[in-house]
Formats: sequence, structure tokens, C-alpha cells
Amino acid sequence: MMSTPSATTENAAESLVSPVNSHNEWDPLEEVIVGRLEGATIPSNHPVVACNIPPWAARLQGLAAGCKYPRMLIESAQHELDQFIALLQSLGVTVTRPDAVDHSRRFSTPDWSSRGFGNACPRDSMLVIGDEIIETPMAWPCRYFETHSYRKILKDYFRRGARWTAAPKPQLTDALFEKDFRIPEPDEPMRYILTEFEPVFDAADFVRAGRDLFAMRSNVTNRMGIDWLRRHLGSGYRIHEIESRCRTPMHIDTSFLLLSPGRVLVNPEYIDIDRLPDVLSSWDILIAPEPNSIDERLLKITSMCGKWLSMNILMIDNKRVIAERHHVNMLRALEKWGFEPIPCDLLHYAPFGGSFHCATLDIRRRGTLESYFH
Repeated sequence: MMSTPSATTENAAESLVSPVNSHNEWDPLEEVIVGRLEGATIPSNHPVVACNIPPWAARLQGLAAGCKYPRMLIESAQHELDQFIALLQSLGVTVTRPDAVDHSRRFSTPDWSSRGFGNACPRDSMLVIGDEIIETPMAWPCRYFETHSYRKILKDYFRRGARWTAAPKPQLTDALFEKDFRIPEPDEPMRYILTEFEPVFDAADFVRAGRDLFAMRSNVTNRMGIDWLRRHLGSGYRIHEIESRCRTPMHIDTSFLLLSPGRVLVNPEYIDIDRLPDVLSSWDILIAPEPNSIDERLLKITSMCGKWLSMNILMIDNKRVIAERHHVNMLRALEKWGFEPIPCDLLHYAPFGGSFHCATLDIRRRGTLESYFH
């Protein structure tokens, strides 16, 4: 009997082996997407952007919003990025890059218009769960079309067998943002700029440990966004929420980072270890050391990430880890804990949104889906 076209197509799809396979933060890394700096544009002057930086920095950023980043900032960061990519390749990791895009071009929806930002941080706009890549519904209007620069890569992965999903595209109208929002004082109850008008989240507010994910509510991720992902993944996964004491929370990977089975790195300024989820009770809680100071005045002015970017490290496997050469305290702590730190420079990447963890997206790690909590 001859196969029908639909049956033939279905059989071909079943025979594909997905190039995407990543279940946690520590299995041996085989392929990664690394961001680009070309076309990077200072983010638009919107309350959801300004609320995460000091008022003086917000005023400065507002004056330059929509302009391309200065060449002097890009050149320093590009030199370090090239060295980082070369290091990954020397470790046997396949590196994939998005298309270069002019992010200063204006775009619009029926409700608003904006210029773009950049594609320096693929960790924010896409979440990998097993063989699936999920495009996230980000809250910054200037990042609305950011994944378009990755479309060539996404289509290639899909044709080769990966699952490709996009969360509901948000409207990003004024109803999503608290009117007259201000950063809460340390003695005040926590508040966020986001309402629960619609689901929004950045992938960088999640870290993965097989069937368990840890999420942080922030000024770019609301409860509705966490709930959307929980329902999308279904009963095979659990999502645990991490409480942050940071007054301007944005992205979990400078607060809480899974390093290997049974070991998690936490920021003592932002995380109360006595309020961590009960599933972590048998895990070793590693307290991040005080970050080394940064002397460069320009970096202090232009970085949107804060001093705890020292935690933004990338596990190559459950022993080897790439960390910033400048942050000697972190390198020494990792060594003391039994890891093998690989020093690398990426300090000047901070003005574009992050460091090693932010600048990458794990596409394939050699491992299978497991449960690490019982």
C-alpha cells in the first residue's frame, strides 16, 4: 500500500533528531547562540525601562534614547566578545550567531511606536526547554521584534526537528504598567511596575533543573507570565518562585543560579536563604562573594546591570565554568567549592545587558530530562 503524503511527512518528522536539547544549566555544553553588538541602540525612554535604573541614569538614558551606542563602547565590548567566542570554540562548543540588524529603525503597532534595542542577550527573548524553543512575550516595547534577528536560526532548527513556539504577543498598552510607579524603599512592601493585564516574561527570569524550573517575578515578568509558562509546560514540570529583595528586580541570573546537581549560587543581598523553596532543603546553598569593585567611570555610568553581574557565569559542564577575569573573588570562591573556573573578559558587555549567561542561549547540552527533587 502506498503511503499518503501526510503519512510520509509525519514519518519523516518522527525520524528527525532535534538539534535543540537542553534540560538544565550544567550538562556538557555542545551548542550555544551568542549575541551580537552590531546595530545596538540605546533603549527607548519608557517607564518599564527607566524603572530598573537610578533616576540620574534614567535621565541620561532618556536624552540618548533611540541613538546608536557610541563606537568606543562597542569596540571594547566587541574585542572581548570575539575572545569569548574563540574560547567557547576552543572548548569544542558550536557557536551560532543571529543576523546583524539596525535596531535604530522605528516600528509600530496600532497602539505605540518605538525603536529597537539590540540582540546582545539571546537569553532574554528565548527559553529552551528540552527540544523546544519558546519566544518570550517581553515587556520592553523596544524588544518587541527582537527575535526576528534569530528567525533564520529558528527556522533551521525547526526544519531539523526542533519544536518552535511563541508565547502570545503582548499588546503593551498603558494598562500593563502601573501609573505613577516608583521604586519602593527598603522598608516598604515590594511593588512592581507590571500589572496582571496580560502575560509577559523574559526567559532570563527562569533557570532550569530538569523537570523543575525556578522563576522570579520582576519588572519584566509578572505572575500571569509565570502562570502561562506553567500551563504551557503541563504536569510534567514544576515551576517554583524565588522571592527577591531587590528593589528593582530584573532577571534571576544575578540573584539565583543553578551550578550543578545539588548546588545553587545565591546573592546574599537579594535572596533570603530561609525563604527559598522547600525543594532546595537538601541542596548546598553557595553564597556569592562580594563583587570586586569596578574602577572605570564609564562602565559605572553606562551599565544597566549592577555590581552582581559577577554571578552571571556560564557552566560548560558540572565542573568547568566561565567567569569574569576581573571578579577575582568569584573565581576564588568557585575554585574553593570544587569547580574549575575559566577566566575570561566580558566586563565591557555590561552596557548592552549582561555578561556570559546573558550573552548566550544554551541550544544543546548532552543529557536527558531528569528529576533532581523528590
